[in-house]
Amino acid sequence: MKISVGTNIKEGPWGGGNLFAINLTQYLEKKGHTVINHLDHEDIDLILLTEPRKTSESSAFTHMDIFKYQKLVNRNVLVVHRVNECDERKKTNFVNKYLIEANRVADSTVFVSTWLKNLFINQGLKNDNLRVILSGANSELFNSENTDVWTSEKPLKIVTHHWGANWNKGFAIYKKLDELLSKSEYKEKLEFTYIGNLPSKVKFQNSSVVKPLSGRALANEVKNHHAYLTGSLNEPSGNHHIEGAQCGLPILYIDSGGIPEYCENYGLKFTENNFETILQEFINNFSKLKSNMHTYPHGSDQMCSEYENLFIKLLDSREEIVKVRKTPYRINILDQVIYLISRKLNLEFKKFKVRFSK
Repeated sequence: MKISVGTNIKEGPWGGGNLFAINLTQYLEKKGHTVINHLDHEDIDLILLTEPRKTSESSAFTHMDIFKYQKLVNRNVLVVHRVNECDERKKTNFVNKYLIEANRVADSTVFVSTWLKNLFINQGLKNDNLRVILSGANSELFNSENTDVWTSEKPLKIVTHHWGANWNKGFAIYKKLDELLSKSEYKEKLEFTYIGNLPSKVKFQNSSVVKPLSGRALANEVKNHHAYLTGSLNEPSGNHHIEGAQCGLPILYIDSGGIPEYCENYGLKFTENNFETILQEFINNFSKLKSNMHTYPHGSDQMCSEYENLFIKLLDSREEIVKVRKTPYRINILDQVIYLISRKLNLEFKKFKVRFSK
């Protein structure tokens, strides 16, 4: 099976979508599949649309690129659209409409949480082939090996990490915890570390800040702590709390977005209004919460296996899917000619670059 994943993979800290593409690509290649991130080949079996907004650095191609490829190059290619974003996450007002429009090219749609799926259905997404596949992190890096063990003689070390510095990432809660650490009842009991980028207006007084990390360096830093905190609002899934949980850290998580679907039974849920009360309960019941973490199920292999099974199932039904597929857009003759000429020139240029580099 030849699969094109629509992500320009970045090195270093970059966010959950980037990690998803890395983990899925590595998994599929180990399983013997061919994975690319472009539409140059004429024999692609399945395209995974991950970021249709061409203004995004991570976008390898858009839904319109897919449509033209399908219409003019390979009508039998299947398209899966992975949705992991929404307006509610960053208080924007254009993302949902754009993703609903982009979804018109999809034969199947995967959401990263039931919360996100229901949000898009309620806002008008029309596609019969919808499903949820929960995200997972790389267990070769994020695991409980060498994670620090907490004893009551030392402070309980709480950690969180984010690549993005949007206020909705949870900074109302993180600032609240930072303020609590100035109180005598918490000063000797707790420590808090934030890993990643901070909004310019946020200055912690009682907490440690570590620059953005990725890979093993991030895993090692997370393992130096005992508990994980996420206050991220309207998060479709998030990767941060998954990585913390896989390192064996019980999760103190906000009741918002898709996060509870990942954290239920592996920590305690709070709201902005009852955070301090739940924090006290979390501390008092830490040992019990910790004892359950070895069963945390959301690893990247589980996630990737579900994607592979979906791809295989779709390909088994390809003839029927293509037969009933509706054309979402029209493309006039002039645009067809321009596309085909541009495609040929682009491919020839890429061949020239390869020869020249040798």
